[in-house]
Amino acid sequence: MFQRILIPTDGSVLARKAMKAGIAFAKEAGASVIGYYAVEAIERLYYGEGRSVRPVSIAALQKRLNEQGEQFLAEIKKAAHAAGVACETVMTSPATPYQGIIGTARKEKCDVIFMATHGRGKLASLLLGSVTQKVLTHSKIPVLVYR
Repeated sequence: MFQRILIPTDGSVLARKAMKAGIAFAKEAGASVIGYYAVEAIERLYYGEGRSVRPVSIAALQKRLNEQGEQFLAEIKKAAHAAGVACETVMTSPATPYQGIIGTARKEKCDVIFMATHGRGKLASLLLGSVTQKVLTHSKIPVLVYR
């Protein structure tokens, strides 16, 4: 049924649990896994809030975020390899994480997106926003939510 499963991560404990469950699901389904991480662009964070920062500082922070993303993706690759599941990884710097998740799933021809939710209440989700909720709302690809 499912051949390619996108597993996005933000490096959180819950995302790691979902990653393990997603890999187990892929193994059962005989599917491969695409690990995904959305790197937030530092420029959007700083300049969007009207802050001023030196370009050298931005480059150093962006490098650190990229390295962190590579570490999170290496965890997915290692877990998939240990389970005997084929795995590729993708890291992009999208306008928003949910757009990156959906865009990557579409580009990589994934059959399903397997992701975690932090399970915040309705008010917290409204105030803070939820990447999972946005993926559910905008994705044309099926989404399995792990709680």
